[in-house]
Amino acid sequence: MERGAPVDGFRLAYDRLGSGDPVVLLHGWPGDHTDYRRVLPLLSDGCEVVVPDLRGFGASDRHPADPEQQYDARAQARGVAGLIEELGLDRPVLAGYDIGSRIAQAVARDHPGLVRALVVAPPLPGIGDRILQPRAQREFWYQSFHQLALAEELLDGDPVALRAYLRHFWNHWSGPSFTLDEAALEHLVTVYGPPGAFSASIAWYRAGAGAVAASLGEVPPGAGDRIAVPATVLWPEHDPLFPRSWSDRLSGFFADVSVESVAGAGHFIPVEAPSRFAAAIRRVLERPGWAYGRN
Repeated sequence: MERGAPVDGFRLAYDRLGSGDPVVLLHGWPGDHTDYRRVLPLLSDGCEVVVPDLRGFGASDRHPADPEQQYDARAQARGVAGLIEELGLDRPVLAGYDIGSRIAQAVARDHPGLVRALVVAPPLPGIGDRILQPRAQREFWYQSFHQLALAEELLDGDPVALRAYLRHFWNHWSGPSFTLDEAALEHLVTVYGPPGAFSASIAWYRAGAGAVAASLGEVPPGAGDRIAVPATVLWPEHDPLFPRSWSDRLSGFFADVSVESVAGAGHFIPVEAPSRFAAAIRRVLERPGWAYGRN
């Protein structure tokens, strides 16, 4: 992987392949840039694709820092925006799921001139206090757990414990026909297993950027302050975290948004439904006016 220039003292590692229309792909938790291993072959013909490890993940820098200053969505967005500018990407399509979705939205909100369009999966705004429903809280327990020092004591630097922990999420959040292969799981254990790596990955939650904190703190913007970058939302059928009914308020947060249901898929759309994910990106690139929107 290559490494970008530092932003806030953090350098992002990234893969870059193909040529053509620019696309940036942002991974989720618990994952890394390899979340897009099945999407890349579907885009590399005709697209220049950049896939970073986010700040605190994988081969990118992780530093002890105030989570609220350096690991929340806006801080992560600064890093992604810096990489887009450094690489000279001309208004890429920015795509992501899980925390990558939140970060993509933050880039579109804070740096709208850098991005042509979004292709994202949950989480999305509009959930509000529905996240406190008993069913939801049974799923989001891990976000409270990640606030505790106990999480580090039990998991950080312990590959055996981490293997069981990571397997739980990939099995429980995925659709009924998906099983994470052992090689992919072992890769994630090598990424999250070194001392300090797991702790850095949960700095996102300690920054108050998780779905529970974000949903309870959200305030619908005025019409002129909605995210103006066009957004395509891919909503999976079997995501236990984010039921399809929670897509009902998106128009209050986006000026231009469309929602597509992805049958059979769970939370990990780029891994479970790579063809649908890539096809949505290609449809955005093929929209009339794309060539005119580029600088």
